[in-house]
Amino acid sequence: MGAKGKVKKLKNETLHEEEVEVKDNTSNTMSESQQKAREHVQQLQRLQEKDPEFYQFLKEHDKELLEFDDEDMDEDVESDMDDEMQEDEETDAQDIKHLATAAEKKDKNSKHVITSAMVDSWCNAIQEGAKLGAVRSLMKAFRAACHYGDDESSTKLNIMSSSVFNKIMLFVLSEMDGILRALLKLPPSGGKKETITDLMSTKQWKNYSHLVKSYFGNALHVLNQMTDTEMISFTLKRLRYSSIFLAAFPSLLRRYIKVVIHFWGTGGGALPVVSFLFIRDLCIRLGSDCLDECFKGMYKAYVLNCQFVNATKLQHIQFLGNCVTELIGVDLPAAYQHAFVFIRQLAMILREALTMKTKEAFRKVYEWKYMNCLELWTGAICAYSTESDFMPLAYPLTQIISGVARLVPTARYFPLRLRCVRMLNRIAASSGSFIPVSLLLLDMLEMKELNRPPTGGVGKAVDLRTILKVSKPTLKTRAFQEACVFSVVEELAEHLAHWSYSVAFFELSFIPAVRLRNFCKSTKIERFRREMRQLIRQIEANGDFTNKKRTSVSFLPNDPAASSFLENEKKTGASPLSQYVATLHERSRQRNDSLMESSVLVGANSSVFGSKQISENDDDEDDTRNEEGTAAFSSSWLPGIDSKTESPKVEEKKKKKRRKVSQEEAAFDEDVVEDLVLSSDEDEDGDTFSPEPVSPKQQIKKRKPSAESSKKKAQFHAKKSKKRKKAN
Repeated sequence: MGAKGKVKKLKNETLHEEEVEVKDNTSNTMSESQQKAREHVQQLQRLQEKDPEFYQFLKEHDKELLEFDDEDMDEDVESDMDDEMQEDEETDAQDIKHLATAAEKKDKNSKHVITSAMVDSWCNAIQEGAKLGAVRSLMKAFRAACHYGDDESSTKLNIMSSSVFNKIMLFVLSEMDGILRALLKLPPSGGKKETITDLMSTKQWKNYSHLVKSYFGNALHVLNQMTDTEMISFTLKRLRYSSIFLAAFPSLLRRYIKVVIHFWGTGGGALPVVSFLFIRDLCIRLGSDCLDECFKGMYKAYVLNCQFVNATKLQHIQFLGNCVTELIGVDLPAAYQHAFVFIRQLAMILREALTMKTKEAFRKVYEWKYMNCLELWTGAICAYSTESDFMPLAYPLTQIISGVARLVPTARYFPLRLRCVRMLNRIAASSGSFIPVSLLLLDMLEMKELNRPPTGGVGKAVDLRTILKVSKPTLKTRAFQEACVFSVVEELAEHLAHWSYSVAFFELSFIPAVRLRNFCKSTKIERFRREMRQLIRQIEANGDFTNKKRTSVSFLPNDPAASSFLENEKKTGASPLSQYVATLHERSRQRNDSLMESSVLVGANSSVFGSKQISENDDDEDDTRNEEGTAAFSSSWLPGIDSKTESPKVEEKKKKKRRKVSQEEAAFDEDVVEDLVLSSDEDEDGDTFSPEPVSPKQQIKKRKPSAESSKKKAQFHAKKSKKRKKAN
């Protein structure tokens, strides 16, 4: 045999051995499966002997389990091998399908990318003929722009650049109001609730209402994502023209009111003004559908924003109060119901303080939140004093303010009392009613804190507008005494000037003049004497001024003709007290300007309605809307990115704000009623409201540990410095 024959023989032998191995493996698997089948049959036989009832149950309900056979097992083995082969083939097919679908998705995404050319084509088509297909395409792109960064599977158009986003937002916000009005056959501007209710039964509304809902829903979504105030302001300005459509969607209307009120209370720049104009337009056009919710929401936002007051925040709080007052004028009968409820809440809090006489009860009254609410309703009553619907609230509010002023009559609460006196003077001037304010002011002058010379030095300048309570060391400073006495003179002169043209001025001013002379005799401070003497001279001059005119009068005091007494002189402000009050106002304005540290957040003139800053001329806004829009939507901002991850600078600013709030809270805790003493905090009579009076000895004992601890600290630092010197 040759070499080739040997090779063939070896190949045949190896093939024969492989076939034998395969047969052995199959026979082994077959034998193993047959053994398992026999064991299973034996188990079933045992089960029949042990539990015939259960075996009978299996016969009735699961015959396949009992008819198990060796042949079935063989078939199962073969079928398992076939299944494995099929699974391998299926996995290969699935991998191929996955690759194909991934490639298809890439192709689809590349087809649905929004480009600036596509946006320009849609815009041109809309401007030329207002084609419905272009409008729908643009609204889909607007939805994709507003939901950028959300779940991408929900939108087919989900990839765009910041320039495309800005172009879509600018065009839709600027032109969508006119497009919707043209499709629904409405007038180009204006409209009321009745127009929308009539429109909802027409064919046009059924065809195009989904465009209106999509526009407002997507705009609301992107408003919640925006962080730039200019961008939010422009969006609200444009949505304001279409706000009448919200009458058809009550749920959207409620969500818009909440979001816009939030912007009104917390926004910066021009955003609070724009937000308020949006809310007022809603209330004017929709009426009772949103008035109640707007009243409650704005009052709640006002209360949340006026919990703490400083020189910077003071004008912002005044602006918010003026906005609420302006909204009240939209519907006075409806506003009266809400005002009555809110003023009643204030009265109940004061009644609880008068009956309980505890620290917590006094704390609820003597806090900024309560006082600013009184300021708000005082401004509202003064603004609508001539309206019969709102004037009945003046009397209960006057009673509440007088009760707050007398609640804790101590020198430490002089700033709060002066604030109450200012409110009473405003109500008296607007309503023409006499309110006995002079008693509250003259009682202040008789307290010993304003009669003694200051023992605490000059002290820092005190801004009585931004505090409700002063500390004990501040009571003894010259700056505090001067601020209080000058304020008493100003408010008393203001009160008497209201009645300087009355027939009964001589009788009204007699008791105040007598008590002012007593103060001049009792006080030991010369500059206070000069102030009081000047005020007394003006009162006497005004008394002579009215008495001269009164001698030539023939009517009785209860005659209606008495109201026309000195009417011409009142219009010109010719009385001596009126001229004196004008000089006092100028002096107080200069003093307040010197105390003002920084300007208000929303602008100095933002609280005055009718100014150029909040002009409502639609033509002017239409001329400037393109400039404002391009300025607002000119950044690289996209929703869903910067709104979630803020820059480190923004985080630092937030941290600083939190620190300031914590400091204000600490200051507020100090400003709470602690020693509720009736007259002086150092009186020996001991008439106090405090539930736990503290004796002077206990106060000294309490102070001792702090002094000892400070000495220990000083010794410790001295030892440390000696060790360092030795080491050097």
